[in-house]
Amino acid sequence: MRLRKTVVAAGVAGLAAGAELVLRRRRPRTAHGRYADWVHPGGLPGRPLAVLANSRVARAVCEVFPVPAMVSDITGVVYVNYVVPAARLLPLVPPGLELQRVGPGGEQAVFTFLSYRHGHLGPAKAGPLRRLLPSPVQSNWRIYVQDPHTGYTGVHFVTTAVDSAAHALGGRLLCEALPMHLLDHAEIKTEDDGTVRLRLEPGSGSAPDADAVLAPAPEPTGGPWESAFGTYDDMLKYVVHQDRALSVQPWRRWVTRQEIQLDLTPDDCRPLSGPMRSAAARALVGDAEPISFLVPQVTLRFWTEEHDRRITDRTSQTR
Repeated sequence: MRLRKTVVAAGVAGLAAGAELVLRRRRPRTAHGRYADWVHPGGLPGRPLAVLANSRVARAVCEVFPVPAMVSDITGVVYVNYVVPAARLLPLVPPGLELQRVGPGGEQAVFTFLSYRHGHLGPAKAGPLRRLLPSPVQSNWRIYVQDPHTGYTGVHFVTTAVDSAAHALGGRLLCEALPMHLLDHAEIKTEDDGTVRLRLEPGSGSAPDADAVLAPAPEPTGGPWESAFGTYDDMLKYVVHQDRALSVQPWRRWVTRQEIQLDLTPDDCRPLSGPMRSAAARALVGDAEPISFLVPQVTLRFWTEEHDRRITDRTSQTR
């Protein structure tokens, strides 16, 4: 009996290993997005979690489960935005989507990362029981894209990170648009004078980093946004309008569309000033000057995940 169990276990392990090899050919490693390598910030003790997070088989199995509608009363949302030459962001655009361009001649584009503390993130159906759920810190790093086949516009997450291992694994395995990584430590703190302390520490893991002390500032009359937007309010409207996340699964020949609701307006945004220290941001946007602002609180609603079939496999990076 024991020998039979051993043989069965070996057979199952062999099938899983074979499936993993097949899926890795169909879903190869990428520099950014959901199939970028996941590294636990704790090093060797986190290896088992890293195996799970990087497993194509685990993610394929999780794809059969529908993503429930989710709600979070988020606070301390720090937006950090960069206006850069569009060519700099083109390598971040997955085939099948197009980069949204701004400014004269469409020569520029916007990169944003926003960090916030969740307010009891959980299923909308949980109702008041959602208060029992934790409130981790999350950071989303994104570009602005459109689907040329459907005309839908939205954001594409280059990377995302959270300071909870359960949320990092759950998001990465269950939510197609979220290439979730695990932060070693995260802090968002607003002082009585309005100063905001932001710190994202990846440790030895694969999450992005950021470190800044940002002070309240008057609404700017000039800045790096001028080259692409008519007014500061125009820039804010562009950045805070987020109702959709788009990602691509070429092995299924579809674009995944996640419908989101964030009811934000420029009136909800409080300008901030101060330098941003981030090796991750510098690698993506170079020496671009950050444009920062704070949204004290807002309710995030994730409604549904849909799939749009692609009409053709022909894609282009010359947006």
